[in-house]
Amino acid sequence: MSIKEEQDEIIADFEFLGNNWDDKYEYIIQLGKELPLIEPRYKKDENLIKGCQSRVWLHVDYKDDKLIFTADSDAVITKGLISLLIKVLSGHTPKEIIDANISFIDTIGLSSHLSPTRSNGLLSMLKQIKLYAVAFEAKSIQL
Repeated sequence: MSIKEEQDEIIADFEFLGNNWDDKYEYIIQLGKELPLIEPRYKKDENLIKGCQSRVWLHVDYKDDKLIFTADSDAVITKGLISLLIKVLSGHTPKEIIDANISFIDTIGLSSHLSPTRSNGLLSMLKQIKLYAVAFEAKSIQL
């Protein structure tokens, strides 16, 4: 699926839940529980995302010209948020990730329903994923 299609699927899921944010938060928490866990050896300080109030570890592998992300967090909502980003961006090329317009966050109303610290953390997670994409894209151009 393309990044846009992944976003459209998330938007449809959130629209199905209606205006009840308790249900939406439960869905986010469930996504976090379904997130494939990062291998314990990658839960180290160098993989922590800076700018998050909670601890969020993000690891990336480069396979078949695509970035594959795994993550974990010590907070259930935050784990669900990183799960959303991974669902949309993992399995795509660095260029696709760099060029992606990540609109689902605003479309589903998430940005207006998060506390300022969680919202900043979500932006930090997205920024780190994009930085990995830029680094791998630069590396592939040099090869």
